[in-house]
Amino acid sequence: MNTIALPTAAAARNAPGFWQRALRHRSFVIGGVLTLLLVAAAAVSYVWTPWSPYEMDMAAKMQSPSARHWLGTDAFGRDVASLLLVGARASILVGVIAVGIGLVVGTALGLLAAARRGWVEEAIMRLTDFSLAFPAILSAIMLTAVFGAGIVNAIIAIGIYNIPTFARITRASANAIWSREYIAAARACGKGPFAITMQHVLPNISAVLIVQITIRFAIAILAEAALSYLGLGTQPPQPSWGRMLSEAQTLMFQQPLLAVWPGLAIAFAVLGLNLLGDGLRDLLDPKLARAR
Repeated sequence: MNTIALPTAAAARNAPGFWQRALRHRSFVIGGVLTLLLVAAAAVSYVWTPWSPYEMDMAAKMQSPSARHWLGTDAFGRDVASLLLVGARASILVGVIAVGIGLVVGTALGLLAAARRGWVEEAIMRLTDFSLAFPAILSAIMLTAVFGAGIVNAIIAIGIYNIPTFARITRASANAIWSREYIAAARACGKGPFAITMQHVLPNISAVLIVQITIRFAIAILAEAALSYLGLGTQPPQPSWGRMLSEAQTLMFQQPLLAVWPGLAIAFAVLGLNLLGDGLRDLLDPKLARAR
């Protein structure tokens, strides 16, 4: 039997003029630049920071931005620019691992539900419904009560929160693929559910998953900031944007910029990932790709 050419995300990526279209897509370009700045900030912090983010200088506390301290200093005399650079590490670390947990486990469950159907699908979907009753912050509070506060528990909580989303999206997208004619042809050729899932279903839903990764990454950064703000995430002395906001809330009238800088960092990181996701959705969708 002849192989049927399918309009997959890989085909959209390899289509002539993909990068030309990508560079003309405003959301993709802006989102890509902001995301690269986030990654660059974390990478640069491993080899260089203006000052040590762990060094306190009480004689220099609460200083305004200057040539010596570009973004000023906090209540402990630490350089704010250095804290922001190192704080990007925690955001990326939590995002990568937490989204990875949700992607691997959720996608596997969604693919299994679509392939088996029946009671297996029903059981998996009800399990995801149950998981949605425990948002990341609530899960982190429960884990903290048992194991103590820390970034590991925050990652686990956010990762568990991502699983139902990936499972539902994967199952819905995979069910649409399983109803196609070429799946019936693959079955007639003697292919089993696992082979069909890996060779036909997963490649055809990859665009949806890629877009969802960027969206969930942005949500993971927000969740990490919220948990650190509450004292449940990244612990001292490791810098965190969320904890910088928490420490700045009592100094709003003395030095409001202490809250502005981490707030802008979180806002631009989330905005960049959301714009990148919007751009990837347009560029990787085969129908939209052919229309451009």
